[in-house]
Amino acid sequence: MNLSHHHSHHEDSNTVPAAKLHHKEADEHEGHDKHSGHHTADFLKRFWICLTLTLPVLLLSHMIQQWLGFNLRFNGDSYILLLLACIIYFYGGMPFFKGMISEVKDRAIGMMTLVALAISVAFFYSVAVVFGLKGMDFFWELATLIDIMLLGHWLEMRSTMAASNALQSLVALLPSIVHVERNGIVTDVNVKELKRDDIAVIKPGEKIPADGVVTEGSSYVNESVLTGESLPVKKENEAKVIAGAINGDGSLKIKVTGTGEDSYLNKVITLVQSAQSAKSNTQNLADRVAKWLTIISIAVGVFTFIAWFPNHDLAFALERMVTVMVTSCPHALGVAIPLVVAISTTASAMHGLLIRNRTAFENARKLTTIIFDKTGTLTKGSHEVQTVISRSDKYSNDEVLEYVAAVQQQSEHYIARGILRKLKEKNLELWPSLDFKYIQGVGVSGTVNGKQVVAGGPNYFARENKPVPEIPKEIDQNTETATYVLVDNELAGFITLSDTIRETASEAIAQLKSMNIKSYLLTGDNNKIASSVATKLNMDGYFANVLPHEKLDKIKEFQSKGEVVAMTGDGVNDAPALAQADIGIAVGSGTDVAAETADIILVNSDPKDVVQMIDFGRKTYRKMIQNLAWAVGYNVVAIPLAAGVLYPYFMLSPAMGAVLMSLSTVIVAINARTLKLQ
Repeated sequence: MNLSHHHSHHEDSNTVPAAKLHHKEADEHEGHDKHSGHHTADFLKRFWICLTLTLPVLLLSHMIQQWLGFNLRFNGDSYILLLLACIIYFYGGMPFFKGMISEVKDRAIGMMTLVALAISVAFFYSVAVVFGLKGMDFFWELATLIDIMLLGHWLEMRSTMAASNALQSLVALLPSIVHVERNGIVTDVNVKELKRDDIAVIKPGEKIPADGVVTEGSSYVNESVLTGESLPVKKENEAKVIAGAINGDGSLKIKVTGTGEDSYLNKVITLVQSAQSAKSNTQNLADRVAKWLTIISIAVGVFTFIAWFPNHDLAFALERMVTVMVTSCPHALGVAIPLVVAISTTASAMHGLLIRNRTAFENARKLTTIIFDKTGTLTKGSHEVQTVISRSDKYSNDEVLEYVAAVQQQSEHYIARGILRKLKEKNLELWPSLDFKYIQGVGVSGTVNGKQVVAGGPNYFARENKPVPEIPKEIDQNTETATYVLVDNELAGFITLSDTIRETASEAIAQLKSMNIKSYLLTGDNNKIASSVATKLNMDGYFANVLPHEKLDKIKEFQSKGEVVAMTGDGVNDAPALAQADIGIAVGSGTDVAAETADIILVNSDPKDVVQMIDFGRKTYRKMIQNLAWAVGYNVVAIPLAAGVLYPYFMLSPAMGAVLMSLSTVIVAINARTLKLQ
């Protein structure tokens, strides 16, 4: 749904991917856009000019003079009235005529056609009265009707612009000027001129201009607008940074890896746009209802005229017909769903929830079962040191850790990263090491303080034809990985690591239970590890030793029992399972937004985001239904009133009908804007 056409774009250096904002013109009626070619300011300008001309029209109208008890009649007054009304009709009515022509071309007859027909009937009847047809002219009603319709459209476009502006605010996250270091000299260039491999200098408080890798400096960076992560993240050498994030108190130099269309921010913008322009089932329902309402409005209008004309004058019958057509404009229906869609997709993106499939997101309310892939979702996916045990009088526990950290510092393995984190946590010294060797499946070795150090698994002893030392009883081999530490061929001790459960995991599972959604663990890990995680988190069950291709079969099994299944995985080896699930949720894909098979991407790996996504999906659907109910309910009440069912006790004038119609649209727009992601 393209909301950005509601107002003119100011192309400046702040809106780098702004061209991308002129995205698919999918709108209310099968791709038809009722405001195409009109700007918000244009409606307001036409309103003020027409309102100024309406004042003399009111003064010259005989009916108004009768009501207010004054006389302002002179020869040719009806021709002056006609001239003023002509200007109002053609100038004020122009947006509606243009809209009608494009609706007829697109075979999507809708609200613009209704308004254009109603004002034309009123105008041509009044012209006929001036030239001798018996009756009372409609000029004052025509003028006030056009004024109110212009004001109503302006209010509606103002309300809907909020969604467009939210998307614009994503675009505006890039700075316009960047400090670039070339040949040792720092110069300021426009962000559009930034190239891959440029070295950009980011001063404290500045926005990061492109995706890149830190080459110098250290700072805390706020990525909350892009990932939803509320706490600033520490960035130092080799850390990745993303365009649009805000630098804290330190200075950074970054090597640019992704600019313009390659940047994470741009991928998010593209995703948000495609999600907004994709039609969901609810949108299609609203389109069908709006189409039928238009047909009903024209039919009821004609029927109203036929019903009143035999017993009343032509003016009365025409007034009822015009009132029906204006009052029943399905404007509110036109914005009921697209506005909610636009606001929800943008709000989600700013909280690290990227929606690729609208229908799946709306179906989140029907979920009965969630299957979690363990690594990196419920657990941290990064192995943490659990225990350090010395087995030699020569070395303390801390020294065992220091020797291992020294020899592991050049390794990229997750075990090495966990050991180095522990060393840093304990504020111990990282000793230098020489002769680093990595033997796949065995371990690492090196020289530290002149001593030969080996850190490895049981395969090391098999290779050396030595007996494997016994592992101490306090180490739980089911959930912990033990590393043997040897210094100068003597066993110095053991270090154990295990994958730790995320702090928010148990809270997320408890919240899912309260929503009546069952949770299962699906993992390639052994039975004991799977059982321990599922039990700790109080899940409904687990499946262990599952190979990637078997995950798909498990999901099919649940679906065959009538369950609506969501699968959370990392989007790489879980691709078939994510595609098979009713809702595929890729977690922890971080800055890699290309999780092609997932319906929803959670930028952070926090399991609570899954709960938040389901909750927000429910809220979004509720808002859509509220708006649909209001828009349809309003017409059910307004059409009979406009047709004159309460005559002679109550008569709805065309202008009053237009006020009610505009008010109903604004109510729907305000209701959509109350949608917030906590």
